[in-house]
Amino acid sequence: MPTDSRDAYSLPQRLLHWVMAVAIFFNLLFPDGMNAWNRTIRHGGVPSADQIASANVHAYVGIGILVLAILRVSLRLIQGAPAEPAVGPKTVRIGAKVAHAALYLLIFLLPLTGMAAYYLGIDISGELHGGILKAILWAFIAAHVAGALAHQFYWKTNVLRRMTVGG
Repeated sequence: MPTDSRDAYSLPQRLLHWVMAVAIFFNLLFPDGMNAWNRTIRHGGVPSADQIASANVHAYVGIGILVLAILRVSLRLIQGAPAEPAVGPKTVRIGAKVAHAALYLLIFLLPLTGMAAYYLGIDISGELHGGILKAILWAFIAAHVAGALAHQFYWKTNVLRRMTVGG
């Protein structure tokens, strides 16, 4: 993806980042409605209206995340992104690139696997979605936050600032 000489992401890029973060955390922290619906279906029951409504909220937020991810990647391709700071060991910088690529991949894979499970009934997709992919996402979110904090407090770069208030 292109980089440029700007010091910060554009306002739309920053807004997309934070709206997506809130939506992702919502679905990670409150999957109960989808879990209840899934348990009922697996045991041959008929989901209640409340279970269906709760499962739909989870699904619609996931679809929203996918739409925002498409917008975010499109905007990044059009506008570019600030260059990564050249601080820290090379292995850490390579790890950051890998972590960012993995986060982008996961923000596409999780909604897609969730939709395949919920709307198409593909069980293995649901197992991937609510199991290993979810766990991997949590790990990469933790690495992402740790990296941002290391840039802020250890290397004293503007990485946090350029994704919050701008350059």
